[in-house]
Amino acid sequence: MAIEHLTTINGILSATLAAMVGAIVITLLLLVKSTKDFSRTGPQLKDEILKHYPLYLLYALTRLVIWTFIINTLLASIGVFIYLCIVVITDYPFQWTLAVLSGIASIICITVVQFCRHLLYIPGSIEASLNYRMSRFYPLWRTLTPSRLWRVQAILAAVCTMIVITALGILLTKNQWPVFYTTLGIFSLYTAGWISVLWVREPQPVKANPDSSLKEPSSPPNIIMIGADTLCADRFGLSGYPRALTPFIDKLAKKGTFFSQCYVSCARTAPSLASLLTGTWPHKHGIRDNFISMDETTLEGMPTLPNILKTAGYKTIAISDWAGADMGKMAFGFDQCDLPKDQWNIKYLLRQGPKDIRLFLSLFSHGWFGKKFLPEVHYLAGTPLTSELGRLSRSVISEHAKSGKPFFMTTFMSTTHGPFGSEWPYYTQFSDADYWGDSKFVMSGITDPFEIIRRQKEGKRNFDAEQILNLYDGCVRNFDNEVAKIVNHLHACGLEKNTILVIYSDHGMEFFERDMWGQGNSVIVDDSSRIPLIIVAPQQTGNGIISTITRSTDIAPTLLALAKLPIPQAMDGVSLVPYLQDKNANLNLHAYAETGLWFAKLPGMSDDHISYPELPELLEVPDKNSGTLALKPEFKQIIINAKDRMIRTDLWKLVYQPLTHGATFQLFDLTRDPKCHHNVVALHPEIFECLKSPLLHWVTPMTHDVKATINN
Repeated sequence: MAIEHLTTINGILSATLAAMVGAIVITLLLLVKSTKDFSRTGPQLKDEILKHYPLYLLYALTRLVIWTFIINTLLASIGVFIYLCIVVITDYPFQWTLAVLSGIASIICITVVQFCRHLLYIPGSIEASLNYRMSRFYPLWRTLTPSRLWRVQAILAAVCTMIVITALGILLTKNQWPVFYTTLGIFSLYTAGWISVLWVREPQPVKANPDSSLKEPSSPPNIIMIGADTLCADRFGLSGYPRALTPFIDKLAKKGTFFSQCYVSCARTAPSLASLLTGTWPHKHGIRDNFISMDETTLEGMPTLPNILKTAGYKTIAISDWAGADMGKMAFGFDQCDLPKDQWNIKYLLRQGPKDIRLFLSLFSHGWFGKKFLPEVHYLAGTPLTSELGRLSRSVISEHAKSGKPFFMTTFMSTTHGPFGSEWPYYTQFSDADYWGDSKFVMSGITDPFEIIRRQKEGKRNFDAEQILNLYDGCVRNFDNEVAKIVNHLHACGLEKNTILVIYSDHGMEFFERDMWGQGNSVIVDDSSRIPLIIVAPQQTGNGIISTITRSTDIAPTLLALAKLPIPQAMDGVSLVPYLQDKNANLNLHAYAETGLWFAKLPGMSDDHISYPELPELLEVPDKNSGTLALKPEFKQIIINAKDRMIRTDLWKLVYQPLTHGATFQLFDLTRDPKCHHNVVALHPEIFECLKSPLLHWVTPMTHDVKATINN
């Protein structure tokens, strides 16, 4: 009998071997395909990799292959198990070949279901690792809906369950107790395993102390900062945007203060976060762009908001996905970091592997399993983890509601960062249903590093600009809804009356205002250097919209002042508390900003502007052990010298652009020319001279002649 065969050691080994052989077949096919169409993430640096990291590359690929085999074995074992149950039901002899084919069929079936889930719910995760045009899958996407996916999964689960139950019934009637209990145990393990993988636990509000919302004003306030990378200030309803993208944040802002003219000093993530959390300018903390060496991450001598709060008894927590790796990379002093260690690291990028094998693994690493065992794939650039970060934030709030200890938490999401691939249904909410171009799900052509460099040189005519803006608006709406969940959870925990809330960003986005896209490319336009800043503080009445100049360097001093802690003299920013107390206050602040590292020469850049090679030629790995990517020393000062700078008041903006023969200045009257099209230096020499001195003071030290030429 077939049942008797299954009770033997040989039968069990045959079934196990069949699952492993099926896994080997699929894994080898993926490996061959990945090797043939090899394409990996990050700057290529081929010579650097071949010289210093050939063995590490082999290790990285071997590691991914092993995990692929493990996952495939688990998937194949389900098919083999169902086949064994069919053997019990039919009493046909066990055939090893059919067992292998059942395992392969199981791998394919489950992978296709997972692919469809990702294609519907987060298609950006597929496009980030796809070797083909996404348009090939548009017909499949048209057929997908949540209800259809649920029905397909329910039918598959029901069919498998009925087969297992039927087999268990036969074993029970034939008194095959060892096989019965083994089959029941395996089925229970599979069921528990899938539930643990698919079940998303929503943190429950904890109100351990009923009086926690009624603490005395003198008690240290909790501080929660919720940020989104590349969030533009002009997308808020309070800014007059016609689409209702931020209904909750707009409502929240009315309880506090919305600073509509807040500027960052450099519209790139690393320098912006460094300025925000230290309250100092880039030339002081030394972080001038994203590619920083390990020596620069120490922030030696800089005051940091997390460190100061930690000393005052706060628990400090940073939560992020791939966009916020710099919060853990730099020595800000967080007690707890729930984020990737480093995104700009050659070892990290090598561990992400080639596209095909990475695509397969990404289908199974979007939850706790991937975060624990495949973090490089889990935190893949371009794939936002908005819902996951929201749940983590709510979990932290519940934990500290129970403990009663004051906490500082910053949650930083990539929700609005390029390529603007939000979760379902947000990527469809504002897009034209009849649009079937390359940017259906995400902005096309910016998942590969060389493609980004090439496309950075292109103007608006080469992009589906309207669709890209529609995708972006969906991302903003996605962020607003997640903020609502976090803040509502805070209220459910009873902590709102003793918690300072801050909504912020590291920079905005340039959407072809000067025929270019990206962030930190221009200081003539404000679209990437201006950020939203909303502060809702207990014991402070809401003062609506403050439209005078503020800076991200003012955030740390403001929070320290609200927490009744001293502000270090080393901080360049000032407290904005006067604005929270008096809408008519005016601190008469000036905003400064500099451009970031240009990946390539931008559209419209003059030929005599100081320039440097494209990104791949600028990078090296100075510390081969750590693998961190950094700028080559010979280019660092050139890149700093090449930065455009601006100083801005409420009424005027002065822009400095370094040229090979000196520098040029442009003055803009923001009252008459808010989009900065007309240089009026010649018409207002007194304003020019008044702003020139503080701007040049901020620009120095420079190694080239700052002799100015004036362009009319």
